[in-house]
Amino acid sequence: MDFVQYKESFTKEALKIGYSQQNIQSCLDYAQALFSHNVPVIYNASHLAVLVGYKKEYLKKAALHTKYFYRDFEITKKNGKKRPISEPLPSLMEIQHWILKEILYKLPVSPFAKAYKPNVSIIENLKFHKNQPKVFTLDLENFFPSIKIESIEKIFTELGYCQNVSNLLAKLSTRDNTLPQGAPTSPYLSNLIFKDADLTISDYCKQHKIRYTRYADDLSFSGDFDEKELLNKVIETIEKLGFKINTAKTKLMKPDSRQTVTGIVVNEKPQVVFHKRNALRQAMYYIKKFGIDEHREYKEINQAHFLEHLLGKINFVLQINPKDSEFIDYKSFLIDLKKKQESKNNKTKFLLM
Repeated sequence: MDFVQYKESFTKEALKIGYSQQNIQSCLDYAQALFSHNVPVIYNASHLAVLVGYKKEYLKKAALHTKYFYRDFEITKKNGKKRPISEPLPSLMEIQHWILKEILYKLPVSPFAKAYKPNVSIIENLKFHKNQPKVFTLDLENFFPSIKIESIEKIFTELGYCQNVSNLLAKLSTRDNTLPQGAPTSPYLSNLIFKDADLTISDYCKQHKIRYTRYADDLSFSGDFDEKELLNKVIETIEKLGFKINTAKTKLMKPDSRQTVTGIVVNEKPQVVFHKRNALRQAMYYIKKFGIDEHREYKEINQAHFLEHLLGKINFVLQINPKDSEFIDYKSFLIDLKKKQESKNNKTKFLLM
């Protein structure tokens, strides 16, 4: 439906329920601004409730008492430290998915942002940094928690939503007034928040012939440049947005050393780092020799869906290097093994019926 059709339909229905011409025009002016951004018209909380399929009372509770609508747990990072995750309850997650699909995905982000974009793989973040004199990587400290609700609300108000609707959408997308690690809206919102910084940094890089990409909180630069001058420019830019560099993760890599971007080697061709590939090789060796159940028992692996987890890691290696014959063989072996397990399970179910 275009705006002309919407105007005709809205005016007809509004006159039926007694809206004045002044009220009708006010609503249409509001709606036209939202149509210009290709986002849904939302007049108030009741209207949003109808669109997302939940009662208005539920939306208000989720916005006011957010801690009761999340499940908290931790995952272990590569360095052994714990990362707190706040996963929204299924109902709130469904609402957040609606906000993401119907509103946020309609807004463009920087072309230099390579994460959290539909139909964009990690390869897009790697191919620019292959065979470069220097690779310089920076990490943003506490990326999601550094993004406050005021910045999120501003995204919605700039689209044309009224203050009440913008505030409600922002509260449904945040927890404790920041972006929660675990909400489906958080990654894309972080790209939108960082868009101006991406522009400033990329303009500087273009002037100095530096290649620049950003994958979530990882900033990657390559070429021949003065890294101290570049670092100062980045710090100056991001501090205006309330971000900080994690200095412990700042890396300068030259051609005579292993150059990595988001954990992938980029010296000659993109490749998952050796220790990760080697760990997969060892696992596959023992699985082929002794069997997957015996391997799990020996290694005390209690992880559910371990086979699928292992297959996912091998698929990631092949995503980076699709012609790796060794890992193509591993994938084929695991797929055959999975089919045999499924066949065995189906026979067991049939005998128990």
